[in-house]
Amino acid sequence: MIDLVKGADGLWIVTINRPDKANSLTHDMLSELAGIAEGAQEARVLILTGAGKVFSAGADLDEARAGLAGSDVWERLSGAIAALPGLTIAALNGTLAGGAMGMALACDIRLAVPGAKFFYPVMKLGFLPQPSDPARMAALIGPARTRLVLMGGQKLNAEEALGFGLVDRIVERETLLEAAREIAADTLAADPGVARGIKALCR
Repeated sequence: MIDLVKGADGLWIVTINRPDKANSLTHDMLSELAGIAEGAQEARVLILTGAGKVFSAGADLDEARAGLAGSDVWERLSGAIAALPGLTIAALNGTLAGGAMGMALACDIRLAVPGAKFFYPVMKLGFLPQPSDPARMAALIGPARTRLVLMGGQKLNAEEALGFGLVDRIVERETLLEAAREIAADTLAADPGVARGIKALCR
């Protein structure tokens, strides 16, 4: 349910492929994603996307009730993505919800399709967010807007997310991966040491 394509140019494309379940995430899927991210030190660009019309609805509900919502595997995944020296792009093909927000927040750049929605109903469900998620979100959209999402339970549409700074560009669904590849092109063509150095300076 996780597809990985490694290009000879150093471009890795990771696809969450469980569209019949809105790409909801099981522990096994999260562990596989984390393993890919941990093993992607040589990837020059990593693009993270989903199959179908939803990027991810968050945790699989049955596994969430069984304890997945509080698992440290979410933090393992987002931490591994955030630590990568290469450029990371979340190509959000649809709605991004719940704990799945963490991996997108950890990416360097976020693209979204026009109909995407963004929400993180963690408090309503009686859970705390993963430890790094509020700080990463606040760094992008500010503390008050982070509370609007996490404590106010507000659902953002793509235009609001763009205005807040939660996403960096809205792209038509048909050209989403093409747009991500275009952004990746200069990094893939550059000297790897220079590209990694620039990312390090941007931290």
